[in-house]
Amino acid sequence: MKSVIFSNWNIFRALRLIIGFAIIIQATISKDVLFGMAGLMITGMAVLNIGCCGAGSCYAPVKQVTKSAKDISYEEVV
Repeated sequence: MKSVIFSNWNIFRALRLIIGFAIIIQATISKDVLFGMAGLMITGMAVLNIGCCGAGSCYAPVKQVTKSAKDISYEEVV
């Protein structure tokens, strides 16, 4: 768990963390519980490096298209 938290940080993960903290601060100032829970969720997603597509559930396999080679016959139109 420690390696998940402290490794693989990129700009988008850090941005999610900053936005999450900003939402939590704003929720505390405005005393809004629902907004605070959303901030905790976004911050948790950044810290634990998870997203909406956890465990590859959004993966769509690429459809393999095989083309059969056909001889094309042309007719001369006069």
